[in-house]
Amino acid sequence: MGEGIPGPVRILVVDDDPGDVLMIEEALADSDIDKVIDVVGDGQEAMEFLRRRGRHTDAQRPDVILLDLNMPRMDGRQVLGEVKQDEELRTIPIVVLTTSNADTDVVGSYTLQANAYVTKPIDLDDFNDVVRRIDEFFGRVVVLPRRA
Repeated sequence: MGEGIPGPVRILVVDDDPGDVLMIEEALADSDIDKVIDVVGDGQEAMEFLRRRGRHTDAQRPDVILLDLNMPRMDGRQVLGEVKQDEELRTIPIVVLTTSNADTDVVGSYTLQANAYVTKPIDLDDFNDVVRRIDEFFGRVVVLPRRA
């Protein structure tokens, strides 16, 4: 586990597709890395979670965010922009995990300071493999910033 983090790695999944959320959760559950997974369905709810507002007053700061780009109300680009401009939140690593492989989305996400950009594979086994690799990287390899 990353040395900066005491206890489980907290992962916030921001995705409006219940099928993708289920696949992400199942892939994450397959590893032996100690983790807690929170899920929100769009960018607006993600910001409420991160700022502990609305029904998320007891939310705990995530160590990593897995962020879909295309969502209703507030999309992933807007979330990236807000999080990375917020003094309190900008150090949380954000992995864009999306179906889009458009150059504009890739460049745009990195311009908004995404920490990584990963395209969701169509094949279930490939999808599981990609999510496990993200989990392994952030759960074991990377030193994550200490929680405030």
